[in-house]
Amino acid sequence: MIDEISRRRTFAIISHPDAGKTTLTEKFLLYGGAVQLAGAVKARKNQRETASDWMEMERKRGISVSSTVLQFEYENKLVNLLDTPGHRDFSEDTYRVLTAVDSALMVIDAAKGIETQTRKLFEVCRRRGVPIFTFMNKCDRPMRNPLELLDELESVLGIHAYPMNWPLGDGPSFRGVFDRKGNSVHMFERTVGGMFRAPVAVHGLSDAAVRSALDDDTYHRASEELAMLDGAGASFDPSRVLAGEVTPVFFGSATNNFGVQLMLDGFLGLSPPPAPRSVGERVIPVDGPFSSFVFKIQGNMDPRHRDRISFIRVCSGKFERDMLVTQTRTGKKFKLSNSHKLFGQDREIVNEAYAGDIVGLVGYELEMGDTLSTDESIVYHEIPSFPPECFSFIHNPTPSKYKPFRRGLDQLLSEGLVQSFQVKNGLNAPLLAAVGPLQFEVVQFRLQSEYGADARLEPTPWQLLRWVDPKVSAATLSDLRLPPGTQQAEDARERPVLLFDAEWALKYFRENNPDVPLHAMPPASE
Repeated sequence: MIDEISRRRTFAIISHPDAGKTTLTEKFLLYGGAVQLAGAVKARKNQRETASDWMEMERKRGISVSSTVLQFEYENKLVNLLDTPGHRDFSEDTYRVLTAVDSALMVIDAAKGIETQTRKLFEVCRRRGVPIFTFMNKCDRPMRNPLELLDELESVLGIHAYPMNWPLGDGPSFRGVFDRKGNSVHMFERTVGGMFRAPVAVHGLSDAAVRSALDDDTYHRASEELAMLDGAGASFDPSRVLAGEVTPVFFGSATNNFGVQLMLDGFLGLSPPPAPRSVGERVIPVDGPFSSFVFKIQGNMDPRHRDRISFIRVCSGKFERDMLVTQTRTGKKFKLSNSHKLFGQDREIVNEAYAGDIVGLVGYELEMGDTLSTDESIVYHEIPSFPPECFSFIHNPTPSKYKPFRRGLDQLLSEGLVQSFQVKNGLNAPLLAAVGPLQFEVVQFRLQSEYGADARLEPTPWQLLRWVDPKVSAATLSDLRLPPGTQQAEDARERPVLLFDAEWALKYFRENNPDVPLHAMPPASE
């Protein structure tokens, strides 16, 4: 069992939108032999679409709106790759996925450097102690000085950066990268449409072929920068990478597949296999009893069957099809018979899996964060919650479509795409709450495309939501001194909440109701 677990590598790719994350994902699949032609996020008619962006809205908009699980073999490693949305409006999905990985690959546009969403996702990884690797993408376009990019990693993110390779030129003058570990130059050659593996010619830096390919300025600048890096005296320490203190940095071009194999080889060689997880003061070894938790729920991946897939991360032990497990939240026992290995939208029956693997369970009534284990005492608390920032009522404009509208909305709520509240003013329409407004668009789109139900959104003035402490009595709630525009409501579990239209209203409430504690998230005791 340990041999199987030790060859697992489970990681997520994170980035700001348009840095090239989904493109790089496709190229990993190409080098892993999982696809024969790499797709493009904005594919031309004669190109294949991406395997990771399988949802219709993703293909139309050219963005990732849902995390995707992809598994493939590479150099005797079994890779579980989770492609995540880059857009800030889908941060919740990305944050939940980061609970299920052992490392993360951060993609940065070499022309733009560190952007807002990159910084946020980096901080999530840091808080979880996840080792981070960096890919400086789009080196075949005009880019910032690579030394400045390294300095920005250290000054903005507060992590030491160690370049594993070094770009030779940029934009039109980009000729390849120097592999510092192998002491060799990998010569760049553009690929047709980026669909095939990039041809690579390897030489030494002083080789005549390299010297003739580089103009004088590029050659001397690269030589000086490499001498500077070597003279800095910083030696590479893999243990500091695993501790999250150092990020190995790779340069390349995902679109042209260049530097992808160098980075993939280096990343899989340095990234950690699955590690033990803590449950309170107890540590669960990876070869212990089977345990897992639900980190994602997705409906209608196969529209023909209207199914619902719960994705579990196996944390310890061995998964076997038809095994009997306990849903520790309810104490219910059931067999895990309908289990699948996922590859984007495609799936196949999986009979066994090990710690580090991702398994899709079809048809089970599970909730986000549920623990499934053969040991009832193991209960993971891995899934984070987030305070909503945007609010909108959702209406069914077609009464005859009530059933598909309600069924579709219930499914999307179970996936955690948005939260639902009921406002106490006699209005029957559900109030949807989300981190970003684009999530409401996805709800509308999926209701129509997957359930044939139209939906009308009604904007609201509210900007803040707070949960009332559970110790506050009903009598106190009915006697609250509320500022103008503030509204009482309940969440899906009938817990009281307050909706405020501005920060001043929240401040007013606290000053006039000092004995009523409020929480940005549901109280832990609940």
